[in-house]
Amino acid sequence: MFDIITFGSATKDIFVRPKQLSLLQYEKEGIHGGFCFVPGSKVDVEEMIFSSGGGGTNVAATFAKQGFKTAFVGVVGPDLSGQEIIRELNSIGINTRMMRHIKEKPTNHSVIILNENLDRTVMAYRGASEMMSNETIPWGKLKAKWLYLAPLTGLLAKSFQELVNFAKERGIKISCNPSIAQLSLAHFADIVKNIDILILNREEASFLTKIPHQKEAELFKKIDEICPGIAVMTKGGDGVTVSDGKHVYSAKPHETRKVVDTLGAGDSFGSGFVAEYMRTADIEKAIQFGMANSEACLTEIGSKNGLLKKGAEYDRVHVTKQECDNNVCLVK
Repeated sequence: MFDIITFGSATKDIFVRPKQLSLLQYEKEGIHGGFCFVPGSKVDVEEMIFSSGGGGTNVAATFAKQGFKTAFVGVVGPDLSGQEIIRELNSIGINTRMMRHIKEKPTNHSVIILNENLDRTVMAYRGASEMMSNETIPWGKLKAKWLYLAPLTGLLAKSFQELVNFAKERGIKISCNPSIAQLSLAHFADIVKNIDILILNREEASFLTKIPHQKEAELFKKIDEICPGIAVMTKGGDGVTVSDGKHVYSAKPHETRKVVDTLGAGDSFGSGFVAEYMRTADIEKAIQFGMANSEACLTEIGSKNGLLKKGAEYDRVHVTKQECDNNVCLVK
């Protein structure tokens, strides 16, 4: 029996930092700091870093580092990158026996171009992970207290409802950070009724509710109507808002945080939130640990290198709590 099993993509991330980029200024559009490559040129690279990524493996790393018995379900291709991902996950303490190798496509790859302004451009190849389907899921081995469904795309997005129903029937709690492909499913409103923790960013929350994220009270009222579980909306540098239908919690990140790379920040918050909630069932503490895990992730290049280990000290953000009465939130 695992504490948690995660689903999602497994990716080989290649970070490159070019020595010099040609900057573009789009004065008419008000966009500054873009960059381009001159056609036919050779661009010298100052630094290269190799790491594993993908939502499914990123969140699994948090749970394993927090001491939970963790397994990952995903697909890699018949290549060295797939083997390297499995070795890295095993070294973190993630069980990879339910992973599958396929011959049809290579492992997912991403090339992340970094510059001094902390902007990044990601060139993503969606390979083997897109081929995961009902036939590749080891249904008989899915024995856990929790499932974490990272963004699912490709064939696996069509298995979303079946995964949720499977867990519900067996008393397995479900945390989910759905992709737009999942949110677009015709029966998503029915599926979400069985999700214990729903994690969205602002764009996804607006897509689901058809309400601009700026109208936060109205947006959460709508989410609470369709999702009886805990709803989380991440807001990047503006922090996070969480509702359990009775209270609304909000917090902002520390202003003095050191940021090296923003890749994986959402995964590290979501998995950190769920990890602490699994441990304490306390939403306020879950927000504080999720924020700390995300801030730690931002201090290192790569989605897993900065993640907090079990027992690590961290600064807790201030969390405000509002009580809701007849869908009106009052400061408590």
